[in-house]
Amino acid sequence: MQFLTVSRRRSDRFSDAEFAARIEAELEQARVLYTQGVIRQIWHRADLPGACILIEADSEADAREKLNTLPLMQAGMLEMTVIPLKPYAGFAPRG
Repeated sequence: MQFLTVSRRRSDRFSDAEFAARIEAELEQARVLYTQGVIRQIWHRADLPGACILIEADSEADAREKLNTLPLMQAGMLEMTVIPLKPYAGFAPRG
């Protein structure tokens, strides 16, 4: 099953220096999740600091468990929404 996550940095609670101190570990764990087939795509948000991630997981609970391995999530530095996705039926054969 696929999920779309939308996150934003909690810049009101944490400084740029606090984010910078964890960013290398965050990038490394994102690479681990990518090589495991969990992260399919990832984008930086253009409107504010944060990201959107397309992930594969067995359930929403599984998706959240995997996301919680990210250092910024562990530190409570991100606010994240997890959206379950389902296939678009408009391309299916009609009949």
